Amino acid sequence: MSDTYIDFVSGGLGKKVATSLGLPRPVRLRRHEGPGTPLVTGPVLVLSDEASRGEADAIAHAMLPWDLDVRRDTYLPPDVKWGAVVVVLTGVTRPGDLAAPVLALGSTLRALTRSGRIVTLSRPAGVADAEAAAARAAVDGVVRSLGKELRAGATANGIVVADGLDIAAPSVLGTLRFLLSAKSAFVDGQLVPVSGPGSENPSWDTPLAGRIAAVTGAARGIGAEIVRVLARDGATVIGVDVPAAGDALAGVMNGVRGTALQLDVTAPDAARRIHEHAQQRHGSLDIVVHNAAIVRDKLLANMTPEKWNDVIRVDIEAPLAMNRALLELGRAGLLGSTPRLLALSSAPGISGNRGQTNYGAAKSGIVGMTQALAPALAELGGTANAIAPGFIETEMTRRMPTVTREVARRLNSLQQGGQPVDVAEVVAFLASPAAGGINGEVVRVCGQHLVGR
Repeated sequence: MSDTYIDFVSGGLGKKVATSLGLPRPVRLRRHEGPGTPLVTGPVLVLSDEASRGEADAIAHAMLPWDLDVRRDTYLPPDVKWGAVVVVLTGVTRPGDLAAPVLALGSTLRALTRSGRIVTLSRPAGVADAEAAAARAAVDGVVRSLGKELRAGATANGIVVADGLDIAAPSVLGTLRFLLSAKSAFVDGQLVPVSGPGSENPSWDTPLAGRIAAVTGAARGIGAEIVRVLARDGATVIGVDVPAAGDALAGVMNGVRGTALQLDVTAPDAARRIHEHAQQRHGSLDIVVHNAAIVRDKLLANMTPEKWNDVIRVDIEAPLAMNRALLELGRAGLLGSTPRLLALSSAPGISGNRGQTNYGAAKSGIVGMTQALAPALAELGGTANAIAPGFIETEMTRRMPTVTREVARRLNSLQQGGQPVDVAEVVAFLASPAAGGINGEVVRVCGQHLVGR
């Protein structure tokens, strides 16, 4: 659904009205447009604290093959703007260490281009030394606060690199490249932990070449866009949806030359049937995306057993049952060598939402499921991760009352709703080899909600 408010405040009378009344003035976000889309649209500055200088040099050197203008000095000609600033804070041991690099970052912000990127690299706060733990945790506060200050489509995110992991490990660089790119348009104010090395993508344009993916709830909306983006990135995709959505599903899958499987995910044999379809048609199954979900919203005081149970059954019990079966297949050597199990959580599953106790419970359950699955997937050489969308422009949000929808669109740092492709881009990244070091995590695609975490 088009956000006509953005067009209205982007120029002329609308811009004057919005400025005089202090109304939000969001901009159209820069999104990936296919091969040839620039990674960033200006020079990239690399800053660091003094102790992190060596690792900052390594990051700067690693980015050079990405066809970027990488600089270590804050000087810019007056007519040039920074495309991105990368701040390496892996060496901080006390809160005072943050002053110089963070204030240097502040001095660059007025020269940040539209849809610019700020990305920090730091280490986890879980260390015994209290000063070091405080300094590392403080980076979280910097990123989340800065994300709420930036405007013109710019974002601030962080990568939390496990202690002992090489700063230039493939998963660290892959996550950095994703967060710098236009593919991360609606990811803002997020800290992404990277705990393992992962591996390099065979190709940045088609990182999923040769992989077989199954997507549930694939007939429309976010599910259909996940199908398209996975296929764009080289995967062969199986779309799964209920028989009632058969025509829509066929249309989506024909568009990507994938295959359609009409199936209710709550069926006891759902995982077996998906696996059999994948083996018979394509010879393998490497990626499963649990996207199918329903909503049955009611205030808890008005909630019926049917509405509660329907949501729990489809949104969390079905993925749980399918994952149990998929793990058995993986332990028997019947999944790909680096399986990826991905599931759609939601912002209400993290911060809650009025009238959605059933949905919030199910989507919180997705987070718990993902964290519990991570060690078992690691044993199989794979990963389990969740994606938590915020307000996304879909058929469901289109049916919201106009005023409610308009307010909900502005309740994030980017002051607009996301697009289904924004969710799909994160799914595709987490399915890629370069994300192999991210396991048991939840990546929010919400433009940084202004309420909750």
